[in-house]
Amino acid sequence: MNHRGIRSRTRRVALQALYQWQMTGHSAEELHAQFSENPPPGGFDPVFFDALVGGVIIDFETLDAEIAAFADRPVAQLDPVERAILRMGAHELRSMVDVPWRTVIDEAVELARTFGAEQSHKYVNGVLDRVARRLRPEQGL
Repeated sequence: MNHRGIRSRTRRVALQALYQWQMTGHSAEELHAQFSENPPPGGFDPVFFDALVGGVIIDFETLDAEIAAFADRPVAQLDPVERAILRMGAHELRSMVDVPWRTVIDEAVELARTFGAEQSHKYVNGVLDRVARRLRPEQGL
């Protein structure tokens, strides 16, 4: 599988881990151990997984502030799946500048289509588009 396919699968696994973290409060280390012991079919990139999950857990308050600037309700009131997707997308936009902003948003929208509520992909797209404009103005958004 190509690099993008592995990263897409890793984002799916990271979303599951972040959802679990939001519900249980498990540490990044506990989540790493759990998902490494039971990897998804086809595997995933544990380094990218750790960067996503660990980055969101360490910096979720800052990420929530970025999201809150463009959300229509408090971040704590967002659907847990949407909240995890938005946090992960905002983290990638903020901290992983080697990943193109369009890729970040496209991947987040796809996760929302797959795992979110019926119209959540539109909401995720709108919020992350505005976050990207704020965090990456040099990229001509």
